[in-house]
Amino acid sequence: MIVFQKILTIETRPRALVDITPELVAAVTESGVHSGTCAAFIEHTSASLVVQENADPAVQRDLARWFDKLAPEDASWEHDTEGADDMPAHARSAVTRTSEVIPVVRGELYLGMWQAVYVWEHRHRGLRRRVHLTIMGVS
Repeated sequence: MIVFQKILTIETRPRALVDITPELVAAVTESGVHSGTCAAFIEHTSASLVVQENADPAVQRDLARWFDKLAPEDASWEHDTEGADDMPAHARSAVTRTSEVIPVVRGELYLGMWQAVYVWEHRHRGLRRRVHLTIMGVS
């Protein structure tokens, strides 16, 4: 059994999805795992991980508009210590995910044809985010 761990540092853009699939693919290759899983965990509460469509950019724009309605900045949030975008970012993170697990099949990350793994930055500024990977399986 192989257990491979790595920390990715991801530079995000304001309120944007950043495709980290290439970094995950490279880590799976580096791990030597042929059959197993790749678990990714983001260590932040105002950004999240999502598996989402990678073909049509309209999907990301539609999701952003939906989130603007779901967690608006003008909702009279009590928690505003780090600014008006802070609590909406926490709410957005709460309805998405902090981790994703993707199968590794024949040494490759096993995603659907139109899927990619993204860090979704929920703040109004780009930040440096850390994503922990644990890739486990057999060679």
